[in-house]
Amino acid sequence: MSALSDRINNLSTSQTLAMAAKARELKAQGKDIISLSLGEPDFNTPDFIKEAAIQAIHDNYSTYSPVDGYAELKDAICRKFKRDNNLDYKPANIVVSTGAKQSLYNLCQVLLNPGDECILPAPYWVSYAEMVKMAEATPVEVPTSVESDFKITPEQLEAAITPKTKLIMFSSPCNPSGSVYNEAELTALARVLDNYPHIYVVSDEIYEHINFSGNFCSIATIPGMFEKTITVNGVAKAFAMTGWRIGYIGAPEFIAKACTKMQGQVTSGANSVAQRATITAVDADPAVLKDMVGAFHSRRDLVVGLLKDIPGVKINVPEGAFYVFPDVSFFFGKTLRGVEIKNADDLSMYLLEHANVATVTGDAFGNANCIRFSYATSEEILKEALKRIKEALAL
Repeated sequence: MSALSDRINNLSTSQTLAMAAKARELKAQGKDIISLSLGEPDFNTPDFIKEAAIQAIHDNYSTYSPVDGYAELKDAICRKFKRDNNLDYKPANIVVSTGAKQSLYNLCQVLLNPGDECILPAPYWVSYAEMVKMAEATPVEVPTSVESDFKITPEQLEAAITPKTKLIMFSSPCNPSGSVYNEAELTALARVLDNYPHIYVVSDEIYEHINFSGNFCSIATIPGMFEKTITVNGVAKAFAMTGWRIGYIGAPEFIAKACTKMQGQVTSGANSVAQRATITAVDADPAVLKDMVGAFHSRRDLVVGLLKDIPGVKINVPEGAFYVFPDVSFFFGKTLRGVEIKNADDLSMYLLEHANVATVTGDAFGNANCIRFSYATSEEILKEALKRIKEALAL
């Protein structure tokens, strides 16, 4: 009998974190590793947000906060939802958590029962499927491809729905593909869901502001969707605050109350100083992010151009986030530098060992034909990384 629970024994390790750890290990051994594995902006948190945190320390925000977040922060989040997304949430609809990851986990725990199904348009963020499994529910993958810009169709959604379907969970802009659903596409999906009032939608919008299309649409704004959508967001990506660990939801009040109840038995309120700083962040005009978003846009164009120059690699043009998700199935079954490449796992490991570049296998995201690159690093480093990759993939 194992001393550990079946729950943890059956849980997959996060492949993004595992590859990042492997890259750090090799760097510590003196190898010149370029890591394109982690999804973390290479910018500093803006000074005006840091100043707000310093002021919060001086103001002695050092005690427990309310489980669902400070009232002032929840008010600010409501203003943000109205300003940026035209969503009329009230403070009772808001729950602040220790990162958007906890927000997502809370939702799976309070909405899913054993045997329920959660539809995951694939590719999806690595933790979605594992969170669903931890709730003893079943993840149902709906496959997409580079040819479809990694977006599901209304017909695919309809075909995936069964009497057991309780949730659909997706991100837009998408991690790992960078795809962004436009209003017409979201409306078409919403019209399918009109026939299934028992199905809730978890819309992960953490990359909302890192968006090169010029438009962003929250599915909760589509007629008929507000009462059955939980909008998830946070400050990690847009404001380069990954380590501050603040995420939040806008949800129907009964779901928000359930998440607060769950969180009260797990972590209670999120970090008090980080919450006070987040008030300043979400109240800021998104125009303050212009330079950072512009830098990501330029890097996107650079990386897409360099990948298109590698024979055998197929790629879409991502409209948001800071990832590319090329289809590398051309190389499966081939031998590179004496190494047989059977799948994306093999190719990702091959690039680490023979190009000294860390990527993440697409298998972790529900698409076995692809690998993920993060371009959240300098153009100089990206050029060197893609040069190494091109040389390593030469047949």
